[in-house]
Amino acid sequence: MSDDGTRGTGALRAEAEDERVFSAPKITINRVYTRQGDGGMTRLVGGQRVPKDDARIETYGTVDELNALIGAARQTLIELLPGAPAGSAERLGELGRTLLRVQHELFNLGSILATLPEDVHPKQPRVTQAEIAALEAEMDRCQDDLAPLRSFVLPGGSRLNTDLHVARTVCRRAERCCVRLAQAGHADPMAVGYLNRLSDALFVWSRWAAALLGTREILWEPDASASGGKPPPA
Repeated sequence: MSDDGTRGTGALRAEAEDERVFSAPKITINRVYTRQGDGGMTRLVGGQRVPKDDARIETYGTVDELNALIGAARQTLIELLPGAPAGSAERLGELGRTLLRVQHELFNLGSILATLPEDVHPKQPRVTQAEIAALEAEMDRCQDDLAPLRSFVLPGGSRLNTDLHVARTVCRRAERCCVRLAQAGHADPMAVGYLNRLSDALFVWSRWAAALLGTREILWEPDASASGGKPPPA
């Protein structure tokens, strides 16, 4: 406390940090390349050096890939907004905000995946049951606007639909990587559940985006193949 009885800046910062659910990033990036990874090794959050093809690196690297694809889908959505059908722009904007939130959540997930269990700090960013519950609630809301499916759907119909499907498939790959870590006891137990629910959400969002944009969904028709001889719909 200062001489006049007020709290100092350091105390206020500590109090603000205590109120956070997760710790703020403590990094400074003023140079991107270090040459330290030229030998095929990298460091985890706890400082351990591991090969770049380690299962943990593959897992959070795939989560990073997923994050980039969701960013691409969100950018597609933003560019579609000016020409969106009347009445759909607000809900598409809501989807855009949700996708941005998911990007932050995926970075939180990457933080915990890049850390060995014994090095995890209490306030280290991670995904929790709250993130899983939010995805479930959003899927339920979107499903209220969608007709029941009578077949599987193929990616396509619009750029946004396709981008979300690409993200969905990479999300499934990230989930498989995470399952391998979990089976060895090296993954946060919430990670697999979150990625499982997120892949479902991306599927629902792809359908919801098609409905909001008024674009046709492409349904799987087994006979629309060389063997079946039925021409696929244009």
